[in-house]
Amino acid sequence: MKIIFSRKGFDSAAGGGPSPIVNGKPLSLPIPAGAASRTTYGALGLGDHAARSSRGRLGPCDLCHHDPMFLPDGTCLFGQVGAAQTHLENQRVGVGDVFLFFGLFQEPGGNPHHRIFGWLQVEEVVPLAGCDPQRLVEFSRCNHPHALAPHGSNDTIWRGAGGVAARASDALRLTVPGGKPSLWQRPSWLRRGGLSYHDRADRWLRGGRLRSVARGQEFVADIGRRAEPRAWLAETLREIRG
Repeated sequence: MKIIFSRKGFDSAAGGGPSPIVNGKPLSLPIPAGAASRTTYGALGLGDHAARSSRGRLGPCDLCHHDPMFLPDGTCLFGQVGAAQTHLENQRVGVGDVFLFFGLFQEPGGNPHHRIFGWLQVEEVVPLAGCDPQRLVEFSRCNHPHALAPHGSNDTIWRGAGGVAARASDALRLTVPGGKPSLWQRPSWLRRGGLSYHDRADRWLRGGRLRSVARGQEFVADIGRRAEPRAWLAETLREIRG
């Protein structure tokens, strides 16, 4: 089994600032649309939040890249393409594995920090090039941006059960208290060599801290059948579900 820490949403580079925490709940702001989209920030009820976080560069009428997409029936659709998709394939991520979506957030009066805001347990991996036309229609009806227009030759939608966090609890915070966003308090089971893109020794610090990489989207931990990380994952999912 694999756990994928998947970076998503607004940050200083994409969008211009952190996503907000509103009334104790994290609201992940999708990045601005770079290709096909039919979804505005306003349509998601995020127009004012996008305007504040982007310092006026974006607003309710601007199109966003609505991905990952969490549907009312408890399904998550997540699109990936390019080098990030190739990395997932090379790491042999597949059915049964779990994405933990994290992003940059800030609450009123607080500091920007990384936290987990959602999850997806993979039930189906759908390469869009040459897939059943009916499946493409199905994804397009949801206005998923990766189905509306190809983003690349290996464009893929990952589908499965998923959801978003009901509250911004301390248990879902990755950044150490008072630290820069990239300085994480790692779970005790996560050690050097166990997370893709984080092989350098100087990233693994004393006190159970990890200096996470500034770029990249998909960081894969192969936990196999080990009990400790599986228990941590189960508790994390319980925390997200509230």
